[in-house]
Amino acid sequence: MSQLVLPLRLADHAVFASFFEHGNESLVATLSDLARGAVDSHGCWIWGAASTGKTHLLQAVCESAGDRSVYVPLSMFAAAGPAILEGLASRELICIDDIERVAGNADWELALFELCNETFDAGGQLIVAASTAPRECPIGLADLASRLSRLPVFRIHALDDAERMEALQLRARHRGLKLPDETASYLIKRSRRDMASLYALLDQLDLEALRAKRRLTIPFVREVLESRKVDPDSA
Repeated sequence: MSQLVLPLRLADHAVFASFFEHGNESLVATLSDLARGAVDSHGCWIWGAASTGKTHLLQAVCESAGDRSVYVPLSMFAAAGPAILEGLASRELICIDDIERVAGNADWELALFELCNETFDAGGQLIVAASTAPRECPIGLADLASRLSRLPVFRIHALDDAERMEALQLRARHRGLKLPDETASYLIKRSRRDMASLYALLDQLDLEALRAKRRLTIPFVREVLESRKVDPDSA
């Protein structure tokens, strides 16, 4: 994706192929269609708990859509002020992450309202991600809430332990790694269970395995966990 407005680089793993979509098939299909320009709608609103994949999916949309799109993480830009939104309506597809970070701020809400109007009037689309459903997001500007209420709403399905293991193995395959079932299960039981933490641990294991020229076996993973001062026998 070419970032003409915001100096951002998308994560190299944030593509549709590396997202474990079980339970979220309809959402992933909708986003894929939006990225290809194959659906006529205003976009959508995605919500769910932290580390359920919202940012991954928004960045996957932008990776697929290329220069037609722009990714705007408000957790990163909230302090910069709403002027960063100027000119974004020239893109066909605008992905707004963490909208709750600016909800309640009058200047930001007015800027977002104007962006919605400009985008919809130009035939563009908004994909908004938040930690809550639209009706629970503390947006004070009624007109903005009304515009955003036009968006179809999807809640991201949170994974259970078996699905976390499959998601971790999918990410490993995407990185060219073999993560055996027993090793994946060991990681799930010995690490924080949110996917962000598990993926970060997998990234470290990948680096350590390359350095040591080792496979991702349980003994090797135990060594890495011990080197991180993590008790490998604590669940």
